[in-house]
Amino acid sequence: MHRLNRWVNNPSATRLPYPDDLKAILNIGKAEQSRAWLSGWPLLNPGPTPLYELADLAQTLGVAQLLIKDESQRSVLGSFKALGAPFALVRLLLRRFPEQHFEPHGLLSGQYRDALGDFTVISATDGNHGKGLAAAAQSVGCRCVIVLHAKVSVEREQAIAAFGAEIVRVVGNYDDSVAEAARLASSHGWQVVSDTSYEGYEDIPRDVMQGYGAIAAEVIEAGAKPTHVILQGGVGGLAAGIVSYFCELYGARRPVFIVVEPVQADCLLQSALAGKAVSATGSVDSLMAGLACGQTSPLAWRFLQPAVDYFMTIDDDEAVAAMRELATGSERDIPLVAGESAVAGLAGLTRIAASPRMKAQVGLDEASRVLLISTEGATAPAVYAELLGETVEGVRGRQRDWVTGRESGRIAL
Repeated sequence: MHRLNRWVNNPSATRLPYPDDLKAILNIGKAEQSRAWLSGWPLLNPGPTPLYELADLAQTLGVAQLLIKDESQRSVLGSFKALGAPFALVRLLLRRFPEQHFEPHGLLSGQYRDALGDFTVISATDGNHGKGLAAAAQSVGCRCVIVLHAKVSVEREQAIAAFGAEIVRVVGNYDDSVAEAARLASSHGWQVVSDTSYEGYEDIPRDVMQGYGAIAAEVIEAGAKPTHVILQGGVGGLAAGIVSYFCELYGARRPVFIVVEPVQADCLLQSALAGKAVSATGSVDSLMAGLACGQTSPLAWRFLQPAVDYFMTIDDDEAVAAMRELATGSERDIPLVAGESAVAGLAGLTRIAASPRMKAQVGLDEASRVLLISTEGATAPAVYAELLGETVEGVRGRQRDWVTGRESGRIAL
């Protein structure tokens, strides 16, 4: 089953103080700025997202502690992408219109919508980034165009359109939609707001990644001290935002970082083998829609190459098994709704825990404290129900029963 799956010990990984050249791009100070600017956005829920301890699953996997941060509770958007696109859009507007003297909170509250009605942003997406950008654009009052490829479900399309975005459909995969978004932007004078970088385009992806630093900040503020952090792949933006925060804070004492991606979309693993940002070797056709990316973001790679210790790929069926594991819960583990892309970290950890060789390589043992990020809820409820044979409402009902019948599973460190 796993003959195509790969496991790479990154030869470029180091344990050094956070370099000044990287700190100039992503840093804790800017992460705090993003949190402050977004704090008043009505679409974000107040306070940090839950950080749960799954004690029974930790025991099963042979580790001391398993923490999972539930980003489905970040906002009504249902994913961590509510942190990236809005912050990037605000910083873009401040740079583009300095003479207007916009104020960040005023932008997100729609105070300047009369001045922005003719401004258009565009992006390709597999779902969550586009929804985040559409919601932010609707809040500030500018126009938003979203390019979707053939594999994006109608359910996800409708969720994006609900925030006022105009939808453009293209044949092909995610990378084809990225190319079409760039072409349309060039033809019409629109502004691309993407979470992946390319030559001459780094400021906006930098800001998107910087927004994700809020997740790491909340983990640290909760008192968590993970020895291992297992993150989703994609183009690398989320991992870069998290890794950069931990590396600046801890330097050589940073956790072990492991990045997991679909076997069909192994661009980061291939980049580790090549020693530079390269493309995936597979079909890029995975049910983990948010991770079905064929091109590594060169900017993200600057942070991942020196910091991520291991890259690995997983099968779609492993993701479904991890979704079911979280949905089921147990006596001590709260049942959780986690979408297809949310569970890559758990699927990777499960594989590692089952292999004495891999456990030894990464130093995973009964003293390890592992952090996972559940990046999304059921952003496509019909797909979720089809994969699990159970509706979102069913899992949430079990979660409510768990909370009612027991002490809250939210971690108190």
